[in-house]
Order: sequence, then structure tokens, then C-alpha cells
Amino acid sequence: MAGERDAEDTMALRVSVQEEAAPPGPTAGHRKKKALYLAVVAVLLAGGTGAGLLWVDRSGDGSAPESGPKIKQIAVVRTDLSGIREMEGMLGHDSARMIRSAGEGRVTWLPNRGATVKRGRQLYRVDERPAVVFYGSTPLYRRLDTLGSVGRDIRVVADNLKALGYDIGAQPAPGTVVRQQAPTDGSPATTTTPGPGETTPPAGGSSLPEGGSSQGTDASQEQPSSPSPSQSTVKEGDGVLTTSLMSAVKRWQKTVGMDQTGILDFSDVVVTKSAVRVADVVAQLGDEASNDLMRITATTKSVTVPVGSLDLGSIKPGQRVTVVLPDRSTTPGRVTAISAIVLGEQDAADSTQQTKTNVTVSLDDPKTVKGIDSAPVQALFQGESKKGVLAVPVGALLALSEGGYAVRLSGGRLVPVDTGMFAKGLVEISSKGISEGVKVETTA
Repeated sequence: MAGERDAEDTMALRVSVQEEAAPPGPTAGHRKKKALYLAVVAVLLAGGTGAGLLWVDRSGDGSAPESGPKIKQIAVVRTDLSGIREMEGMLGHDSARMIRSAGEGRVTWLPNRGATVKRGRQLYRVDERPAVVFYGSTPLYRRLDTLGSVGRDIRVVADNLKALGYDIGAQPAPGTVVRQQAPTDGSPATTTTPGPGETTPPAGGSSLPEGGSSQGTDASQEQPSSPSPSQSTVKEGDGVLTTSLMSAVKRWQKTVGMDQTGILDFSDVVVTKSAVRVADVVAQLGDEASNDLMRITATTKSVTVPVGSLDLGSIKPGQRVTVVLPDRSTTPGRVTAISAIVLGEQDAADSTQQTKTNVTVSLDDPKTVKGIDSAPVQALFQGESKKGVLAVPVGALLALSEGGYAVRLSGGRLVPVDTGMFAKGLVEISSKGISEGVKVETTA
């Protein structure tokens, strides 16, 4: 075999060097022998005998020089390997956003930096009118002043007042047609045309019936073919501004210190997904409210990892991740989001722009980072796993001159091997001449 010939050539070269006697002084012959010694080392390097064997015995007693790498024997083991990709990330609070008032006026109150603001609490005040936090996914985008108005923003108001303990009455069911109508006293009112299986309220009613129905004639005779501009069909997820809901708004306004009008401006409410944390306050009292006021975040924390396009394919939602904190302790997590936003990053080495995508890792136990607001961390992504493979330390691999790798058995014979997965200093190997328990040489 080629590997065996390489081993024999290597041993022959070693012997030839050992048999040369060093002259007492720096003679021409000594310089020739020194050159020969360097040539031998070069041949060994070219032959790929491995970093663990790149030393030549010149002491005559068979011992290696103290400065050279140490060689030891180790048994081939059968084990499980798991690949890990280590990437840099940043631990911080989720969902950062800048807040400014949707209305005009002067800032008259601001929270402290680091404060937590929950549902129903004021986030700031403009002209002494509070802007209150409601939870939801749809912001208020209009003035809610007309009975019979329908939309997802009204559902946010209804859900939050109900969660705060206010009786909002029953909301009309999806499919109900809601019509706006001005009553005799000049204030807005509504009537409804129920969906199939429901009954219609009396004509000229001043408010929506609780649950969207009441006693009356058959709805099938009054349901229009399509809603007019003054009427709307309630869809799934919509809310309706009923008389009961407007009354609940009035009671809530009294609690938070607003005028009890039952009317909500879109600047009265700041809609967030959950409780928020005031990360920074950038405005001062008396500033114009339409400018930046503060930066808020969620109260939860996660790790954001910028991932290059070449590595992104190996990362999947739900994948397990180990986060290494600044104090070198670890905490487990899971990939919960892969951003659709691609970030451009300039590579200083070759002046090319690399694309990176933010991967969000949520922690299994948020208490482990309770005392950390923001910090750089390491994210260890669990990769490919293999069970029951033969493995040796990476230092046992010897590069062959004809390509590929080999390991040296305890008897000195080189055996070419196929390599597989690398993980934690071990490498998977396979060969007809290799089995569990076989002793091979490796660097210490």
C-alpha cells in the first residue's frame, strides 16, 4: 500500500540521519549534514506524516526533543457526535419601537426610564390628557364617536375594557349587518339587520340589542343584498361600537381622568402586544408631542443573532440553542423567529457586502437573565447529530501525500480512513482496518 511505503520511507530517512556523526566544530561537512537534516524534515512535511510526528531523533537514544509534540496511543471509540455552530449574538429586550403622540399638544408627563407600563396605565400625558396602554395588534386609527362603527380597532377597545373589569355588554355576532341611524334627539344610534337565524330589532331602535338580536319580524325579509355606505357587516375579529360599549368607555374615562364623553380619539390609546418597558426617554416636559418621546420595548428578552446566508439553511424554527452568557454560564433556548429583513454588512477584508438575517432565540427560563439588560453573548446552534460512529481525536489524522487521511496504528502501520463529522475535537472515521478498541497514535 502507498501508506505503508510512506511509513517505510519515513523510517529510512530517520535512520540515515541518526547514523551521521556531528563534527566537533562548524566545518563544511557539518553544514552539509545540517542541510541534509532540514531536507529530511521538508520531505516528512511534504509526505504528510502529521503534526504529531514531525520531529527527527538526533539524540541517538530514541527520545524526542522536549520542544516537539508528544505522541500517545488512544483507542478508537464508538460514540455519538453532535455538531455545534457557534455564532455571536446580542441579548436584549424584544420589540423595540419609538413612541410619539398621534395628536398635537405639549408633553405634560413622562415615565421614568426603566419603568414597566401595563394595560390600562398611562404611558405619557399631552395637555394633561393621558395616553393609555391597551393590548392588541391593531392600533386606533380613527376617532370612535359614531354608534354602529365596525372594525378591529373597536374590538381592541372592547377586549381591553372587558379585561379591565368593565361591563361592555354583548357584541353582535359575525355576519350581522349594522346600520347607523340618527335618532330623534340628534345623537347617533344604530339598528341591525341580523344574519341568518337571528331576528331584527324594532325599527328606529336607539341602540344595538345585546347579542345582536331582539324580538321582531323575520330577518330574511329585511336583509339587504349588499351593505350601503351607512351600514357594515360584522366580520370575524371585528368589534361594534354599541351603546353598552360607549357607556363602558365613559366609566373608564372617569377612572383615568378624562372627560366622560364616551368618545375615543386615536391619540388616547397606545396599542402594544403586551406590557412595555421604557428603555429610554428622549423628550422633555413641554416638548411638542408629535416628536419622538421615548423608546419602549417588551418586558421579555431574547437573543438576536445575525446569520450569514451560507449558514442560514442549517437553522430552522424550533431548533435548540445553548446561549453562553457573559459570566460563561449557559442557558437553553429555541429559535422562535427568522427575520424576513435582510441586513447588509460590509466586509472590511474584501470590501464586499454580505447579507445577514436576524435569527431570534427565545430563552426557556427568562429568570436566568433577569439582571442583564443588554450584553453580547455566544449562541451555540445544535447541528447534525450521529449516533454510534467510530471516532478518534482530530490529532490522530495524518494527511497523505496522494490525498486523504490515515491513522497510524500502535504497530506503526498507516491505515487510510474516510472522515465524516467533526465535533468537539473528535472526528468520525471509517475503514476496513479500523474497529472499536484499536489503538492509534495521536498528538497529546
